[in-house]
Amino acid sequence: MKYVRANRLGRVRWGVLDGDVIRTLKWPPYDGAEYYDGKAWKVADCQLLAPCDPGKIVCVGKNYYDHAVEMGEGIPDRPILFMKTHNCINDPEGEIHAPDFVQRLDYEGELAFVVKKTASRVKAAEAWEYILGFTILNDVTARDVQKGDGQWTRGKCMDGFAPAGPVLTDEVDPTDLKLETRLNGKTVQSSRTSLFMTKIPELMEFITAGITLEPGDVVSTGTPAGIGSMQPGDTVEVEIEGIGILRNHIV
Repeated sequence: MKYVRANRLGRVRWGVLDGDVIRTLKWPPYDGAEYYDGKAWKVADCQLLAPCDPGKIVCVGKNYYDHAVEMGEGIPDRPILFMKTHNCINDPEGEIHAPDFVQRLDYEGELAFVVKKTASRVKAAEAWEYILGFTILNDVTARDVQKGDGQWTRGKCMDGFAPAGPVLTDEVDPTDLKLETRLNGKTVQSSRTSLFMTKIPELMEFITAGITLEPGDVVSTGTPAGIGSMQPGDTVEVEIEGIGILRNHIV
């Protein structure tokens, strides 16, 4: 399935993408069942929204060796976790705007997944049973604020700092997907998810050992090397094979 959230004439619905139409659902598909309401919206008549509505976003820092090296703070011996909050969610084609006091605004293209049922103390071997599907997330970061504060909350959690989309799909093998980030058409990040230092099943076990994930929550799996800054007027695209292109505009 390729799930989407869409806005048509002010009405927001979850749906399943079927060619050029969206077959709408009665409820979010977190429990794995598709409760169609019998209606279909033309994609051309809709605005695609972030295909998630999380209570929390759990992010993984430094999950690619090359990114850990470029950050210059050593190679972690375990996953580094931080949170983004609900106000960060932004849509495909949405605008990203940093407050005036931010001096450096960075992109970080990432593979993310959405949880479909309550996950607590999940073993790695069972992790896939708890994942609804995979999407793209740009972990937008106010880098100067992150470094200046000495912790990451403010630099990571500003409004609109987590664009996601365009679809949420269970039709990809997340263990080896090509990820590419482009800034104004120039490739600035290029890697594969096979290079994760901690793989998705082990991430799920590590996170849920102490943090319960609820249906709809998002886990973002980390960014590869090549992070850099964005300026007003820029367009940033994150592409992951089998999922699509997440495009946003800096204003």
